[in-house]
Amino acid sequence: MDKVSSFLRKSSSFGSMISAKNEIYLPVTTKPQSKKFRLRQILGHCLYRRVVIWTLVLILLLSLTLFNPRLTTKTRQDVMDLMQLGKGQLREAQAGKGEEIVLQTQDGAVPEEKKENAEEQKEEEEEPEDDGQNGPHWMRYKHMDGYYKGLRAIVPFVEYTPEYPAPTGSKLTIPVSAPHHTKLPTPTPYNPHPDYDSSEYKSEYHKVQPCYLDAARKTPVPDVYAYSGVPQGQAKPAMGSYDLLGLREDVCFDRFGRYGAYGLGYTTKEGGTGEALDTDHEGNEAVWQKHGKINWENMDWAAAQERCFVANENRFYTGNSTQDAEYAKLRPKRIDRTAIVIRTYVGFKWTAHALLNFRAMISELNLQSGGEYDVHFLLHVRDNNMPIWADPQTAQDILDENVPREFHGICTLWSEAQMNLYYPGDFGDAFDNPSNGDIHGVYRSAHMPLQHFAQMHPEYAHFWNWEMDMRWTGSYYELFDRLGKWGAKQSRQGMWERASKYYIPALHGDWNNFTKIVERETQASGRRSIMGPVIFAGKNNLQQGEGGFMPKSCATGSDMTQCGVGEDADLITLNPLFDTNESGWVFASDVTGYDKQYPIPPRRCAIVTASRLSRRLLSAMHEETWRMHHGMFSEMFPPSMAFHHGLKAVYAPHPVYVDRAWPAEEIEKHFNGGRDHTSGGHGSPFDLQNEHNHKGTSWYYNSEFAGLLWRRWLGYAQMDGRGKNGGRSGEGDLRGGREEEADPNNSGRLCLRSMLVHPIKWENPSERDN
Repeated sequence: MDKVSSFLRKSSSFGSMISAKNEIYLPVTTKPQSKKFRLRQILGHCLYRRVVIWTLVLILLLSLTLFNPRLTTKTRQDVMDLMQLGKGQLREAQAGKGEEIVLQTQDGAVPEEKKENAEEQKEEEEEPEDDGQNGPHWMRYKHMDGYYKGLRAIVPFVEYTPEYPAPTGSKLTIPVSAPHHTKLPTPTPYNPHPDYDSSEYKSEYHKVQPCYLDAARKTPVPDVYAYSGVPQGQAKPAMGSYDLLGLREDVCFDRFGRYGAYGLGYTTKEGGTGEALDTDHEGNEAVWQKHGKINWENMDWAAAQERCFVANENRFYTGNSTQDAEYAKLRPKRIDRTAIVIRTYVGFKWTAHALLNFRAMISELNLQSGGEYDVHFLLHVRDNNMPIWADPQTAQDILDENVPREFHGICTLWSEAQMNLYYPGDFGDAFDNPSNGDIHGVYRSAHMPLQHFAQMHPEYAHFWNWEMDMRWTGSYYELFDRLGKWGAKQSRQGMWERASKYYIPALHGDWNNFTKIVERETQASGRRSIMGPVIFAGKNNLQQGEGGFMPKSCATGSDMTQCGVGEDADLITLNPLFDTNESGWVFASDVTGYDKQYPIPPRRCAIVTASRLSRRLLSAMHEETWRMHHGMFSEMFPPSMAFHHGLKAVYAPHPVYVDRAWPAEEIEKHFNGGRDHTSGGHGSPFDLQNEHNHKGTSWYYNSEFAGLLWRRWLGYAQMDGRGKNGGRSGEGDLRGGREEEADPNNSGRLCLRSMLVHPIKWENPSERDN
């Protein structure tokens, strides 16, 4: 089909849903169109007749919509919204738009007993038991209140009792009596980095030179502050684990301890952001006592990262295989470097909270680690006519208009036209292309610019693909460091099977028990456990890694429980790696360039493209793209390439919270309800009809709870989302905010343990309509 007819077909399919600003594509029908008929043959030229007929048609359609029980739980527009929000790096299109995330919230205070009982009674009246017709099944479970307890309710971790999950055999939630401290506790600096000055560290590794924000080395990197303990009653995560990944769960963070060092809580005249001045700020002065309020006005992050690296250059491998092979024989040990690659785009609205988030990321990952990580931005230039690689002034103009000056030096520009030049040739037809998008487009192939970036930066061994609308309440170093170390400890035996399933500690027990459960389920399924590369009709071999990617620990005769233990993971994902076949995921067959005389290749996928990819995985993807002209939808391509070629891939079960007190058995039923008790195949939670289950979680592309909880933590009042329709779309009462947090009878501002929240489409309520 020529370009003109293709454009016309796209335009007629999507209509007003695509603006000039967005490149999001929505699925269109793949069924052949029926023979057209002319409406004028029915309506004629009579204006009155047309008005009457169209009025009747509209009434009929509205009636079907309003009284169809299936559409009351998931409308067509909901489906379209999910499609727009959920595709890898193109969360872009909704980033400035924002959707109100309104689920649960309860009084964050320690109210009088009568008030507490009244609220519980009110909730019981407003939230009917699910009878199969009143709405989604999760409506039968109670909203939890412990998330909204604040600083005055903190107790030492040894005294902590969560309201959820309740002990086996008891109610789903348990009433927890929280203390009410009249005096706020004091936070202390939180440092999850190794003790670089210890004799133990220096006996193994090179000395770490301290890094500073300024070239004069007078402004040290500020600290994050945490509170010892947890608010009494705060729920534990429903899925994932702190202890398993080596994350601390005995401390919590408020907004000033987390972001005060980077400009939260003081004016722009003082060099801050001016944010949170309109929220409760009692006791926040503690976070500036050590380093004072830093003036961030003239910060240059590229220069700061470069200075830090140069000062510590002898600590790291270089990316030159010959030279690094010699370094590996020497002591002290050298370590690999990792790039955090944040995906942004022309038109992204940089807010004060975005500045805070990325200042924190660079400070904690690069400057406080002696250069172990570098942070970069990949800036998508939508206009393919812009000569970004040929004219420096054009590139500078784009930066000036779209990126705060402090981040200019760590931005790499790219465009889809550039990807066409870098990966030329005929990619052939797709098995299915529901978006009707181009294979070089960011929607279908968000990995292409990352592959190119990796080719240009051999100094990094790993690359985190990160998105603008994700937040982490704790230290970024702790998150990325612990995930990498946990991935290296995992055995390849049963690796793909464990990765295909959500880990629910309240049901599965500890990780060893979970591993045994997965082994039993695999045996019962009659399927063989996957080990090494998979063979399928039409598969092509890579030119690189001809000997394969399996480590020596997996050689014949070895203890297979130790196969891969100590080997860095090539892929670390933050959601399960599920089998897309018959999963109901809408892009499951978006596979391009393979010989269609054979069946579609086997695939694996992880929803949300946030993940860590090794250099050798990106190199394999690069070769598959340029030499074989193979492609898959963004969230499916990296996992499938690891699957095909036998690279090490793990799903890291980080802590994920739920807004309601789901029984663990129900979480298993709905999140591991696919084939053989996994998250893949028929019954997958990633089926478009099942994704509503994720709305009440803290981590998923269409979560509502994530944004509501995050904004409450930032000190902004939110609609609590409690009501007869299940807590969606602005139901309930307005709770939280300055007046409530400052009330001495309440428990103060929120304090949360480290957790990932996504998506965060807006933060300060003033941003929502902008």
